[in-house]
Amino acid sequence: MVAIYGLAIMDVIKNRSGLRSRLKQWRFQNPEGTIALVPTMGYLHAGHLSLIERAREEADLVVVSVFVNPLQFNDPEDYQNYPIDLNRDEQACEQAGADIVFAPDRQEMYPEGEPLLQMSMPALTANLCGTARPGHFEGVLMVVARLLNCVQPDVALFGKKDYQQYLVIRRMVQDLDLPVRILGVETVREEDGRAMSSRNARLSSSGVQHATLIYRAMRIAEKAQRDGNSNAADLKEIIKDVIESGSLNRVDYIEIVDPDTLESMSALPGNSRFLIAVAVFCENVRLIDNILCEV
Repeated sequence: MVAIYGLAIMDVIKNRSGLRSRLKQWRFQNPEGTIALVPTMGYLHAGHLSLIERAREEADLVVVSVFVNPLQFNDPEDYQNYPIDLNRDEQACEQAGADIVFAPDRQEMYPEGEPLLQMSMPALTANLCGTARPGHFEGVLMVVARLLNCVQPDVALFGKKDYQQYLVIRRMVQDLDLPVRILGVETVREEDGRAMSSRNARLSSSGVQHATLIYRAMRIAEKAQRDGNSNAADLKEIIKDVIESGSLNRVDYIEIVDPDTLESMSALPGNSRFLIAVAVFCENVRLIDNILCEV
């Protein structure tokens, strides 16, 4: 049989049974073909599109899920305010090369209501967003496990802006011995250095200016370490001072951690490999970012 790879027209599917049926048909027609999954919560930006484009390079069929997962929001108001525009997302997915958009609603994704099963990974969620957002990663693990089960992809792609999420999902796949490769993709940034995020749409022009201080602060601290300051507490103070020099910014956390274990580091000699991770409220919009510092 001649491989068909990809679809002539992008499909938009809103139920799990329809998705499974479509993928079963595609696999029958393309027994040697590979499938990539790009999980998103919608309101797509260039960072998401880079994931889709990378997925196009990694696999023959690209599935993009668009679902705002209520289980990973510890703040109901944050969930209600999360931007949604499915028509816009569908157009962006098609332009980026997606073959299928899976866009279930809450009832379709959780027909039995909130799951009774609780999934957790304390070793990788003891700090950063794990403590700042109680229950967040339990919700992330649940929805990703369901998506992986539904799509059964060969590879799934996640942005490293959510670095802790990337590590947690990668370890879940390892622990459950799931036959899927987890690929982390580098953060895509605006020209002013801000990490691209759907939440950026909620910032005013003043908020945007203040949000640029986040990336700038981390780079200043990185330079300070290279210049000989090996005290993590000093570097965190530098980051805090720079970020909060913007009156619209309020630091949620600043951490310097081992990039593999996410354990806090206190001393950073010249050959250190470490991750600077921050969460900041800018105009009450919570933004996260990180940089990996390596010699």
